[in-house]
Amino acid sequence: MEKFDFRAFHVRGMNADEAEKAKINQELKDLYDSLSEDDKKEFNEQLQTFLIKELSSIKSVYDGVQSSDNPN
Repeated sequence: MEKFDFRAFHVRGMNADEAEKAKINQELKDLYDSLSEDDKKEFNEQLQTFLIKELSSIKSVYDGVQSSDNPN
């Protein structure tokens, strides 16, 4: 099972301009297209896990900020 490094793509894209973001997206598409069907399934599962963790982290920070702004 291959481990995909979605964080590396995410970090590169955080401060990228539109042209660089398009390049990063194309790299991901090319990577996906090169995979076997089993690896595509694994890719999708790992991507979903990564996105859930990132959203959870963002929600945690958001909730912390909200509770600081509204102490009651």
